[in-house]
Amino acid sequence: MGVAGTGKTTVAKGISTLMGWTFAEGDAFHPQANVDKMHAGTPLTDEDRWPWLRLIGDWISEQVDAGESAVVTCSALRRVYRDVLREGRPNVRFLHLHDDQELIAQRMANRKDHFMPPSLLPSQFATLEMLEPDEPGVLVTVHDDVPEVIHHAIDALGLVPPRPTA
Repeated sequence: MGVAGTGKTTVAKGISTLMGWTFAEGDAFHPQANVDKMHAGTPLTDEDRWPWLRLIGDWISEQVDAGESAVVTCSALRRVYRDVLREGRPNVRFLHLHDDQELIAQRMANRKDHFMPPSLLPSQFATLEMLEPDEPGVLVTVHDDVPEVIHHAIDALGLVPPRPTA
């Protein structure tokens, strides 16, 4: 979880690869209307987000029902959004990727072919509610290089990647 540009996809793919877990890109669950809205520089409203969050939650439930561990990206900026994702899913944990707005804006400016323009970053920070102590999750800063951030995330989550077999 986290604002746009924190590396959610990159870190989630790294964790899923190391752990051998299924990965899903939360942005892929957005209806085209949401993508078009963000591409045009218009922040999403809660009404835009509820169906998207429910689709992600349904995907999580499918993984749990299949006995699979998985990683899915989702901004999950507000507690109420995270509550939707956790509803009836007690094993959901959050990895909050975070850093200062200036660093994230720099990274977003260097991205190519992403529908989320850097102009929406301030609205994301304005919406962001940090994880609260009673929420299942950890905070990891993203100021290091990608392998270090993934290593910090694995450690913070208390995960132990399986050993390769010969």
